[in-house]
Amino acid sequence: MNRALPELTVAVHRERGNAVRVAVAGDLDYNTAPELRRALDDVPFTPGVHVVLDLSALTFCDSSGITVLVAAHRLATDAGGSVSLAAVPPAVARIFGITGLDQVFTLHPTVEDALSADRER
Repeated sequence: MNRALPELTVAVHRERGNAVRVAVAGDLDYNTAPELRRALDDVPFTPGVHVVLDLSALTFCDSSGITVLVAAHRLATDAGGSVSLAAVPPAVARIFGITGLDQVFTLHPTVEDALSADRER
């Protein structure tokens, strides 16, 4: 029985102001993390840009996926921008809590909350 590899979709959306929303859906793991990494190449990590990683449709995330999220955070902060995570699934939020990454990333319950926080900056 051949099992299909889990799929990941990534969509980059320009929002109002200096915000960019990156919607990540599906399984973010060793096989699919390079796809997110490639999509992030299209994100303008520049001063003042706020990147919202929309994880509302994320179904799984392993250490390879977390590595890509941390790399995005590093790219943004090195460029003078910022990254926040929105609608983080409970299992992923738990991992962030255990590893201390909840102290590194700004977490928002919804995408709209993350975008509103950007507009208030």
